[in-house]
Amino acid sequence: MVCPAKWKNLVLFAGSLAFYFYGVRKTPMYLILFLISLLLNWYLGAWMVQAADEKHRKQRLFAGVLFNLCPLMVFKYSGFFTGRGLLLPLGISFYTFQMIGWLVDLYRREIRVFPSFLHFGTWASMWPHMSSGPILRWKDTETDLGARRVTASDVEEALRELTIGLVMKVLLANQLSGLWQKVGTIGYESISTPFAWLGLIAFTFQIYFDFYGYSLMAVGLGRLLGFHLPENFHYPYMACSMTEFWRRWHMTLGSWFRDYVYIPLGGSRCSRWKLLRNLLVVWLLTGIWHGAGWNFLLWGGCLFVMIAAEKFLYLKILNRYPWLGHLYMMILIPLSWLPFAVAEIRNIVVYLERLFPFFNAPGAYTWYAGDYLKYGQMYVWPLLAGLIFITPWPRKIYEKYKGSLISAVVLLMLFWFSIYCIHMGQDDPFLYFSF
Repeated sequence: MVCPAKWKNLVLFAGSLAFYFYGVRKTPMYLILFLISLLLNWYLGAWMVQAADEKHRKQRLFAGVLFNLCPLMVFKYSGFFTGRGLLLPLGISFYTFQMIGWLVDLYRREIRVFPSFLHFGTWASMWPHMSSGPILRWKDTETDLGARRVTASDVEEALRELTIGLVMKVLLANQLSGLWQKVGTIGYESISTPFAWLGLIAFTFQIYFDFYGYSLMAVGLGRLLGFHLPENFHYPYMACSMTEFWRRWHMTLGSWFRDYVYIPLGGSRCSRWKLLRNLLVVWLLTGIWHGAGWNFLLWGGCLFVMIAAEKFLYLKILNRYPWLGHLYMMILIPLSWLPFAVAEIRNIVVYLERLFPFFNAPGAYTWYAGDYLKYGQMYVWPLLAGLIFITPWPRKIYEKYKGSLISAVVLLMLFWFSIYCIHMGQDDPFLYFSF
């Protein structure tokens, strides 16, 4: 609103680089790595566009994809083999996929006009989504990069979404994280079965409100800058199947794998064995993308089994009877997050024994039987709030009354209460900063 139109992209690009430098100030070489990535991806794109024939275009695309994957592999997976991992550069998982998508879209001729380096750099480094997504495509912001105007209504809407995201993070995710931390402090071997389920449900809510809250803040900050960032969540815990869940959760990552991996492999329009192969590749790669550990491979493998079973056995039944699908997902969603919540395979096994005690040998464990009552009473309100806010009803009520004065007052109070909580030390880092 203040900066002249011709300088907007330059100012945003410079500001985004300053933001990135602040994020990596203890390892400033990571800014150099990011700048090299920007420059070389822009040149790689131009090099591919100038290729004389399809064969050379494909070779140059392969070179570009390999160039982007190598740093990600080194930083993320060196510790998998050496036991000593490197500190991850800020947002490397997200900007790596963003760059690969850019090159593939150029190869497919979906980007009609090759942009200037300023436009490309502004798009690739835009600071609201840099740390934890959403993963942008060129088409998502191409129009806004060319010309954008921020109105008073845009500012109002942006501040509202920013506040809602902040509240989800600070007043829901951070509060629920305390219950999950209690589980770890007590020790998985020493908790009762009800408390094991209670803790896992708390983590299930925490990871949702943490990531969804960040995504809403990114959308709000993007709107303040004149950009319309894509939706990243659509009430995933209301899904009736794991297949539907992953169409609603981290939607920009899901669409990235669909468009750049799953469909090029043949998608679902192929034989049963090829479909299984395609699903296996996608879910193992999704696990690998999230982190270097056997738990993430286990997570990806389990999701492959769940989704393959649905596609071949009972997805139609779940879609026909939504109530059955919801019951099914009430059990499956928390279990699917267990490898995320507990890193070591040995501890995952212990936790499963706590969740399903009928697998245990008689007298194998002892625990404090009243733990779930004690901590359930301590965290009853965050848990109830989490149960309500995973549904679409709060948003529907908000949309109905958001133009009213009371809506503005409530949001303002929640904003300052969130700031107070941060000031008092309730400022846990975003979970997805680790990925």
